[in-house]
Amino acid sequence: MNNLAEPPQHLLEDSFFDRDAQLVARELLGMVIRHCVDGLWLSARIIETEAYYIDEKASHSSLGNSPSRRAMFMPAGHLYLYYSRGGDSLNFSVQGDGNAVCIKAGYPWVDSLSCEASLERMRSNSPAAAGGPRALTRLCSGQTLLCKALGLTVKEWNAQRMDHARLRVDDIGARPDIIQTTRLGIPHGRDEHLPYRFVDAGFAQHCTRNPLRRNQRVGKDYVFLQRDNLSS
Repeated sequence: MNNLAEPPQHLLEDSFFDRDAQLVARELLGMVIRHCVDGLWLSARIIETEAYYIDEKASHSSLGNSPSRRAMFMPAGHLYLYYSRGGDSLNFSVQGDGNAVCIKAGYPWVDSLSCEASLERMRSNSPAAAGGPRALTRLCSGQTLLCKALGLTVKEWNAQRMDHARLRVDDIGARPDIIQTTRLGIPHGRDEHLPYRFVDAGFAQHCTRNPLRRNQRVGKDYVFLQRDNLSS
């Protein structure tokens, strides 16, 4: 596990999210999301994101504003949580009404702020289907698994802003290279071809679906982006 000796000091503010969805999706990779539960900071490094725009068919907001989707139309930095496949999923509103970024997967994170007890709490939150602890490499490897491990729920957090005493995203200084590819689970005919999914290249094997798996070809199925060469 990639740990730090000291906790990061740079907390992301709402202004970070008040930018284009794809830019936010790329730059969230390598950040650490933390949720404080019973005095423990449950933490995961963000390794996979997806960008969504109101004018494309895959976005929930393309169906219009509603009580359940209202967070997508709130100012940048609001949390949009919804139920997906029996679990909770986390998104952030970004620049432009109806635009958002989905936090698709993470990797458990331990440092001097998020201790081993935090990790054990995450594992107890999300045990393996057959019982017993879930493998660390799969603990946050999907949008609902991530929320389950971190204890994030629609009921508590939908349409809320981050409260840095309870929920925060930290910039730990990581600037990973990025894989850009198509999003997952988009039905045929709903803009499934758009390359709005972004993966931390160093953690590709731990995301929802490895974009570097066998038979995937660079230039056809995915492209590499060097973080340092991306303009903001």
